[in-house]
Amino acid sequence: MTNIEMIRTYGHEQVAYFNNEKAGLRAIIALHNTNLGPAVGGCRLWNYESEEAALFDVLRLSRGMSHKNAAAGLPLGGAKGVIIADPSEKTEAMFEAFGEAVNTFMGKYYTAEDVNTDTKDAEYMLRTTEYVVGRENVSGDPSPFTVIGVYDGIRAVAKFMNGSDSLEGLTVAIQGLGKVGMGLAETLHEAGAKLIVSNNTNREAMKYAVENLGAVEVGRDEIYAVECDIFAPCALGAVVNSKTIPQFKCKAIAGAANNVIYDEAAGEALKARGILYAPDFIINGGGVINAGQEAFTTYDREKVVEQVHNIYNVVYRMLEESKETGLPEGVIATRYAEDIIYGRSK
Repeated sequence: MTNIEMIRTYGHEQVAYFNNEKAGLRAIIALHNTNLGPAVGGCRLWNYESEEAALFDVLRLSRGMSHKNAAAGLPLGGAKGVIIADPSEKTEAMFEAFGEAVNTFMGKYYTAEDVNTDTKDAEYMLRTTEYVVGRENVSGDPSPFTVIGVYDGIRAVAKFMNGSDSLEGLTVAIQGLGKVGMGLAETLHEAGAKLIVSNNTNREAMKYAVENLGAVEVGRDEIYAVECDIFAPCALGAVVNSKTIPQFKCKAIAGAANNVIYDEAAGEALKARGILYAPDFIINGGGVINAGQEAFTTYDREKVVEQVHNIYNVVYRMLEESKETGLPEGVIATRYAEDIIYGRSK
């Protein structure tokens, strides 16, 4: 499939490449859909192996943002930006140049922090563009709100499995200990859950989880086959695929990562194995519920928290509908979001 065919397949309105050699910026911004309003989606910085890999990621992520914002009831469309670079090489100039790139969308795209970017980087963007949400002096770091939503979604999964949303004694395997993964680990530990953790890069985070949260460490590729109640992917996406599904010894998958399921075939295979799935763009919507409010109204933290807690109810409804219809949870969630985006009546 060519790049143009891939863009057409995912239904994007606009995809743009940016190259600013002086600022050290190589980036792609993908605007998926603006039917509901201006598009909101973070800026991810990752050392992709190729521009094709970056394009594949940004197309899937931006479409996921359309679904996420719609399912969360936000009057916002979906987009995403990716910067192709090693995280150790990021500079103020790089983010200033990215802000200039955001301006070319003339208000159709609001960016924010994401993987390997933070509120300080957002402040650098604000030097050159006004189209930034998740600002430090307004809604701030969205990751704590993502943690709240994922934790509530896991509680909903536990309720569906066991008749109780208590996590006391349940084993959760967490893949990735970034800001959200670590926050989730700490919250689950406080709730009495047992933790198994795997992290690709941050040894300090792993050491902290083992020594302070009682977590059991496993290797990067071993996390898929551990016996646990819930597998919580909190790193990059596409980890539920033809290679990993036969390895799973979990009862459910519920985590913070985007685009967890590689494709529809993987979703069907997961369903056939009887493994529950909390749709990623539903359960991880807390961050954009928080930051996105800046794009269309006055920020109100109490309203944000109330809306984030509703993730519990939405996840539970998706699990119920999947049980009743036999359809994979991801299919149900996608239809739910696209009915809203495209104004289709149920």
